[in-house]
Amino acid sequence: MNQIQAKQILLTLLSRGGDFAEIYLQEDYSARATFDDGKVEDLVYGKEAGIGLRVVEGEKTYFANTNHLDYKSLLSLAKSLASGIGKSKKIKTIPPKTRRLSDKFKRRKLLERCPVKIDPTKIDINRKIALLHSADQAARDYDSRINQVSILYSDNISRITIANSEGIFDKETRVDSVLRVSCVAKDKEQIQSGLAVAAEKRGFELFHKEKPTKLAREAARLAILQLSAEPASAGIFPVVLSSQAGGVMIHEACGHGLEGDFVKRKLSVYAGKIGEKVASELVTVIDDGTLRNKRGSGKMDDEGNPTKRNVLIEKGILKGYLHDQKSAKENGVTPTGNGRRESYRFLPIPRMTNTFIAPGKDKPEEIIKSVKSGIFVKDMGGGQVDIVNGNFVFKVTEGYLIEGGKITKPVRGATLTGNGPEVLKSIDMVGDDLTYFSPGTCGKDNQGAPETSALPTIRIPKIVVGGIVK
Repeated sequence: MNQIQAKQILLTLLSRGGDFAEIYLQEDYSARATFDDGKVEDLVYGKEAGIGLRVVEGEKTYFANTNHLDYKSLLSLAKSLASGIGKSKKIKTIPPKTRRLSDKFKRRKLLERCPVKIDPTKIDINRKIALLHSADQAARDYDSRINQVSILYSDNISRITIANSEGIFDKETRVDSVLRVSCVAKDKEQIQSGLAVAAEKRGFELFHKEKPTKLAREAARLAILQLSAEPASAGIFPVVLSSQAGGVMIHEACGHGLEGDFVKRKLSVYAGKIGEKVASELVTVIDDGTLRNKRGSGKMDDEGNPTKRNVLIEKGILKGYLHDQKSAKENGVTPTGNGRRESYRFLPIPRMTNTFIAPGKDKPEEIIKSVKSGIFVKDMGGGQVDIVNGNFVFKVTEGYLIEGGKITKPVRGATLTGNGPEVLKSIDMVGDDLTYFSPGTCGKDNQGAPETSALPTIRIPKIVVGGIVK
């Protein structure tokens, strides 16, 4: 689709009025393989293309998507979509000049945010399957008690074109690569599991950086570790979150509450609190879509707005929210580059990109040393959060006792339960060791979006730890 065709489709969308019209074209090339019980269980590769058309009139949004991409079909769909709008006295025109972020990048000579060295579509499928075999063998060789290994490999190249009635016409190619290894260990009647993931906006070179065998051994290590771990005791303890624990808690218990649509609907505990203290003065929370090769990074969001470094909480003070175009307009602010969608089949909504607590000045070893008796959380899994009141519960996937300022015995079955704003306010030590260790896919409104969460080592002086009551 060229600019002339895009302009005509936009004019057709606005032919009966409307305040805003948009085209979102997506072309995907992907490969996906699953490996279980020593063999390939599923192998899918191919391409898909589709387009989403949107026209907005006041508070109403009209949206349609299709796989029929010939120009006549798109004009017909645009005309049909526009027919839902009552005839307006004033028809919006399209600016004669288009805005391309790529032009800005060239003028500033900026490096590509997510450079790709090895195009995964150029790699033979047999070489990709060989990765799975090597990872499977490495996990099984780690310990004889590893009796099940499941592996997922996927790569995806998505070519996006965005055009709208405000003069944007821009393109971006996004490359995602993922390797996920899950191991199950069994010793007599006891069964435990471990998981390790490598996922970035990179090409096949990711698997040089994150060797599949190394990833498999890590998943196996976690499973074996849980076999010897003691059941966690329930109670209220000081907790140290490792920088390797990822930012799951920040993402879920804080990040979603800072998304503009939830704030507008008063569904967030942070609604109406700009300028107020919502966290410890040691805490600065940032969402940054410009980070190199991270899962949530890119040149632009899914509405063509440039991604940014957004400071949400600065030294404990709430500074702002994350917005797509709709929520920005409703709140009278500028879009923050957080309008994201799973694919052309969906409307954009405000979403996080790469969210983290900024590093502080404390040394991680000093944070651990400061705790006489507590829990050290090295890794966390999923959980649940109520963004209306901020209450959460998260699973600890790798945890240890802290005794006399030292990390000692591993524990299993621990959960962390608390209130997001209260926990943020209570943080009294923040490490200088920010680590991006939690690539994932965030779910919201039945849409998935790639993201990364992170934090430095932090100390929470008091939090409810779920486990066995003694």
